[in-house]
Amino acid sequence: MAILLLVRWLGLRTLSKMTAIDFVVTLATGSLLATAAMAERWSSFAQALLALVAINLIQFCYARARRFASVRKLAENEPLLLVRGGKFVDAALGGARITREDIYAKLREADVRDLSVVAAVVLETTGDLSVLTNADCNASDLLHDVRRG
Repeated sequence: MAILLLVRWLGLRTLSKMTAIDFVVTLATGSLLATAAMAERWSSFAQALLALVAINLIQFCYARARRFASVRKLAENEPLLLVRGGKFVDAALGGARITREDIYAKLREADVRDLSVVAAVVLETTGDLSVLTNADCNASDLLHDVRRG
């Protein structure tokens, strides 16, 4: 019941995979929920519940603070350009520890049949790969905050 109230109060972001911090909060929430469920004493249950509230409150404050570019720059990775104009950015691939095979798998998933139609492939802050084709709207507008490898 407590987790339902927290999610309702703090929003669905609590359970989403958006940034590294959100992911850690999601893992911690699961662990604390298990601790609370297995608690044999009221004090252990209350302690897990208090930690759950504290972690989610920290995430809530962080979500508010990330509106500021300086906070985002300090706490989050920047999106990284892996492919530009159908050409691989090898330095970025190596730095991100992503192989060409990983990119090819994502391109197949996006139903791309020819590398020449790929405007960009971006490693997002969440760890997801985004594929932009030449048919997409102006790719340069979508890449304004992306770090070039």
